[in-house]
Amino acid sequence: MRAIVTVIGKDHVGIIASVCSLLAENGVNILDISQTILQEYFTMIMLVDTSACKVSFDELSKTLKTSGEERSLSIRVQREDIFEAMHRI
Repeated sequence: MRAIVTVIGKDHVGIIASVCSLLAENGVNILDISQTILQEYFTMIMLVDTSACKVSFDELSKTLKTSGEERSLSIRVQREDIFEAMHRI
C-alpha cells in the first residue's frame, strides 16, 4: 500500500535523516520526496510504499507521531487513497 508522510516544524539539523531512518527501520520504502524551507519552517512530503512494513499501519502512525513530538515536529502518515480523496476538488 502507498501512503503519504508529511513533516512540518521549525528547521533544524537531522530532520530528513531521522525520518528516513525511522521509515527504513520499519521496512517502509520511500518512492518520492519533496522538501522545502519556508522562512524558518521545514516542510516535507513523502510518497512511501508500506507493503513490506514490519508493523501495522496504526503502529507506524503512532511511532511517527511520537518521534515527531520528541523533535518538536508534526509527522503524519495517511493512506494514499484517503489523502487523495481529502484533497480532491
